[in-house]
Amino acid sequence: MPTVADHLLTRLRDWGVTQVFGYPGDGINGILGAFSRADDQPRFIQSRHEEMSAFEAVGYAKFSGRPGICLATSGPGAIHLLNGLYDAKLDHVPVVAIVGQTNRSAIGGSYQQEVDLLSLFKDVASDYVQMVTVPEQLPNVVDRAIRIATARRVPTAVIVPNDVQELDYSPPTHDFKMVPSSLDITMPQVSPDDAGVRRAADLLNTGDRVAILVGQGARGAAAEIEEVVGLLGAGVAKALLGKDVLSDELPWVTGSIGLLGTRPSYEMMRECDTLLTVGSNFPYSQFLPELDQARAVQIDVDPSFIGMRYPYEVNLVGDAARTLQALIPLLKHKPDRSWQDTIVGNVQRWWEVMDAEARVSADPVNPMRIFSEFSALSPPDAMVTADSGSAANWYARQVRFRADMRGTLSGTLATMGPAVPYAIGAKFAHPDRPAVAFEGDGAMQMNGLAELITISRYWQGWSDPRLVVAVLHNNDLNQVTWELRAMGGTPRFVESQALPDVDYAGFAAGCGLGALSITDPEDLAEAWRTALSADRPYVLDVRCDPDVPPIPPHSDLEQMTATAKALIKGDTSRWGVVREGIRIKAQEFLPGRKDES
Repeated sequence: MPTVADHLLTRLRDWGVTQVFGYPGDGINGILGAFSRADDQPRFIQSRHEEMSAFEAVGYAKFSGRPGICLATSGPGAIHLLNGLYDAKLDHVPVVAIVGQTNRSAIGGSYQQEVDLLSLFKDVASDYVQMVTVPEQLPNVVDRAIRIATARRVPTAVIVPNDVQELDYSPPTHDFKMVPSSLDITMPQVSPDDAGVRRAADLLNTGDRVAILVGQGARGAAAEIEEVVGLLGAGVAKALLGKDVLSDELPWVTGSIGLLGTRPSYEMMRECDTLLTVGSNFPYSQFLPELDQARAVQIDVDPSFIGMRYPYEVNLVGDAARTLQALIPLLKHKPDRSWQDTIVGNVQRWWEVMDAEARVSADPVNPMRIFSEFSALSPPDAMVTADSGSAANWYARQVRFRADMRGTLSGTLATMGPAVPYAIGAKFAHPDRPAVAFEGDGAMQMNGLAELITISRYWQGWSDPRLVVAVLHNNDLNQVTWELRAMGGTPRFVESQALPDVDYAGFAAGCGLGALSITDPEDLAEAWRTALSADRPYVLDVRCDPDVPPIPPHSDLEQMTATAKALIKGDTSRWGVVREGIRIKAQEFLPGRKDES
């Protein structure tokens, strides 16, 4: 007789689930036994920590478009999932968490590892969290958790007490207070309101300087966006989670927007008279046009996020591609291309400056060059992840995405440590594509080192073995160091910011992975060639300069003054910061020149 745990795995298989990212514990012993009886189908992918299981499920969901499934034991295991689940919640990613609980007879008795899991998960899985208490409840709870996660792009949670896992399974019957269930979900393409589309077209047709902002909700609508740009003579900025929506090789794509954004995006938003936002909930309104500057239209499939961040005149609820398809026949071709020509010139100049800044000398390696050299050699189908911190700065500005590349980071939660587990999840989503993770050494020490063990365990099952982890090795929690300087005028506090020195390449080699230590910037290109053509995963341990400043292209006087005050107060790296800051910023004013000093 199959148990509840056996049927749980059967139901997951019926939904097409091929792997579950998890970590064992006695609170899920019944489910672990079911994996054994099911010949590991779906496959149990063991991380080194439950938080990593959740991040791997998020990475899988981000790169596959399908729900990621994570599994943890009761009590501490369930608690450890939370950070990854919040990452899913804030970035609108479908993830289903399955967690154990103490026996039903012990609930409420202050038993070992007893935590009120319904209360614990009620915020992070606010759309759906339920506990299975009888076998007949199981299929409906699992089906709803998967459907709601898929439909609303949210994390959901299913709690299964240990004793329930081992009960004989019996399906719901055709009786009073039974809830039968079914498989399958076919999602609709949401069409916009016709009258709203006409109003949007009338507004966009009156604009002379149209700026478009796209986010991850515009993924799959690249062709339609290009057609709109061709009609309106517009430029397009990308929210960071939408970095892979459009190729950076398109001349009117201004790149990222926001604190980590580009100067062309900043200037376009300051000077436009019309704004079209497609599939983006970009939160930082100070980087959008002044509130009385531009007339604006928003398109989003989720009505709960429509009309936010800016005083939009027309708010269209609809699928991005379908809405743009309805809009395109109503748009008038603008013959004057002076606005777009200015944007194209600014973008061309920006990439020249980025290349020049990446080649400014540093001690020993300029971190921007790590990203610049990768960008020149990146495989056209690469899946790229970046961690929070300074790695996100250079990912946002230095990496030029081509049409088929995919990329992501922790956009809204901005948590440390997801880049390597994201890349692992991506490899299980697409084992035939290369993955690259950009990781600060702080995040590497927090999570990445342990997950190299996970990579070592599973990589030989991937049809394309390439997974490259590039470590920005500067022995400093660099992003926070710069935030202390720029936001608070505080000098670098060594006790909180300095990191112990670790041989990341040596650790990787000890795990059987390829590894290179780089201290000379001239070796970077060849290191990338080696790693991107290798027959196994690789770690590039790059000794880079913590004094290279992540200067936003729109730094204001207050931030620059605060940084100067921090240096005057006795920052331990003040002279290196001044030297590198002058060299980097100078590239914006020296067209065609590169610092070779």
